[in-house]
Amino acid sequence: MSKIRPSKGAPYARILGVGGYRPVRVVPNDVILERIDSSDEWIRSRSGIETRHWANDEETVAAMSIEASGKAIADAGIAAEQIGAVVVSTVSHFSQTPAVATEIADKLGTAKAAAFDISAGCAGFGYGLTLAKGMVVEGSAEYVLVIGVERLSDLTDLEDRATAFLFGDGAGAVVVGPSQEPHIGPTVWGSEGDKAGTIKQTVPWNEYQAGNVDTLPLDSEGNVKFPAITQEGQAVFRWAVFEMAKVAQQALDAAGISPDDLDVFIPHQANERIIDSMVKTLKLPEHVTVARDVRTTGNTSAASIPLAMERLLATGEAKSGDTALVIGFGAGLVYAATVVTLP
Repeated sequence: MSKIRPSKGAPYARILGVGGYRPVRVVPNDVILERIDSSDEWIRSRSGIETRHWANDEETVAAMSIEASGKAIADAGIAAEQIGAVVVSTVSHFSQTPAVATEIADKLGTAKAAAFDISAGCAGFGYGLTLAKGMVVEGSAEYVLVIGVERLSDLTDLEDRATAFLFGDGAGAVVVGPSQEPHIGPTVWGSEGDKAGTIKQTVPWNEYQAGNVDTLPLDSEGNVKFPAITQEGQAVFRWAVFEMAKVAQQALDAAGISPDDLDVFIPHQANERIIDSMVKTLKLPEHVTVARDVRTTGNTSAASIPLAMERLLATGEAKSGDTALVIGFGAGLVYAATVVTLP
């Protein structure tokens, strides 16, 4: 017989507050077109993107996270000292160690909260949300701060016609806390590592450090290019459209609801064509509000779902208590989908 005392957490968990931060600089497609042979019409038709936000030197991963987190904590109606864990999903924090979550936890004024980073690309928010739910229910933390944050402008090859227009910067955060009713459904998540090469960093850091001009990609002036994110666009598009709609349906089934029960659909803001295809495949009713933050924010990877959620609530397109399907998918290839009640 075990001598270990069982943990005691909350019966369920829910999202209590949300906050977002978008950098001050707004970058229209015209700026992107200075370096690639394309057109504003082509970019809009292929992605739906009209503008994106790019961070300045002061808008670091930590700084943007702190701004978004402060809003989420205030929205949740709790104090920073009550945060028991900070989970940060990012692929664009360049310091390998320590985790940026530790700096964020300290500057927010938490009481020595557990803090760690995760790398799950564009599915990172869903991964973090699932971990947070588990901590609250298990009892290791009463309130968990989940942050999705990226400075993808640092990892964008502005001469790559296939990706130069896609990425933006920003941070989104939510506070997850105890609930007497289920407000975060079961997570359907997974990975397809055999397709990892379809979205990747162009050059590993050690090869970039070696600086071999004979093997590394060069820019138009003959200089070694800084590592960037690259993808096989058509392969990723097909995977997202056909496979992720199935995952989204599985999340609905796991939560015990139908598309008719939904109020809001918040997919990863990768590409508006992908969003439109998923809406059609899922046969979502017209009353369901669909997040289209990609138009003015671009693809912000781990930050895209909380940023889209924050904007829908701020504009009144969605309201507290609405039932929302969220799904993230990206590099790995990884994915995570669940149904939540909006804060």
